[in-house]
Amino acid sequence: MARFDGKVAIVTGGARGIGGAIVQRLVSEGAKVMIADLNPSAETGENVAFVKTDATVTEDVQAAVKATLDRWGKLDILVNNAGIGALVETPDMEEDVWDRVFAINTRAIFLFCKAAIPAIREAGGGTIVNIASISGLGGDFAMGAYNASKGAVINYTRSLALDHARDGIRVNALCPGLIATDLAVGAVTDPVDAAFWFERIPLGRAGRAEEMAAVAAFLASDDASYMTGSIVTADGGITAHTGQPNAPDRIRQRKLRTQ
Repeated sequence: MARFDGKVAIVTGGARGIGGAIVQRLVSEGAKVMIADLNPSAETGENVAFVKTDATVTEDVQAAVKATLDRWGKLDILVNNAGIGALVETPDMEEDVWDRVFAINTRAIFLFCKAAIPAIREAGGGTIVNIASISGLGGDFAMGAYNASKGAVINYTRSLALDHARDGIRVNALCPGLIATDLAVGAVTDPVDAAFWFERIPLGRAGRAEEMAAVAAFLASDDASYMTGSIVTADGGITAHTGQPNAPDRIRQRKLRTQ
């Protein structure tokens, strides 16, 4: 028996990238999945459906939940994956950029949770997985809006977990690091940029969307039945580092230069 046999899920931003990989993973393990995205998805069929959704618009979100219930009769899993970033320092940031980042990264999660929790409660409980970021755990250069919005996702996850444990609903967050998706193509394809990034990642590479999907599926499954309010990093070891220089490596390099 697959872990998600008989389960129904919604994945926001599920048309591509990490969201697309999560959809594929859930379906491969028996789930029926509704993709809620502005972009159409090629992943449709008996067990996968698509509903065009602006996750920042209340009516769209409610319609996505209704479409899921109309098609499969219940809802067990919500994966809030939709998100965007912005690389700009605060004095140069237009107000609508800040507002847009927060609308997609935080308001959308609120709207989907508000619409989905009653349905998940009616199903007898279930799980919510919020895709946050290691950028919600610390600061980055010129990423104030993204940092702030993902930090909000992390603490909102904890609050949701407290409020809905009594409903049998577990709520956890996944914090990816650098993942090789279309959004990160510039950081992983150019050799100079790749070296710049990878030297900061202990595992020495970008993560794959499929690896994030594996963690998200774990959090959504009964294998994580005693986890709620957890903030899980999958970042190749970046957040294990204080940021101090690699002194042993400098010592090794110095010895090599003197030989």
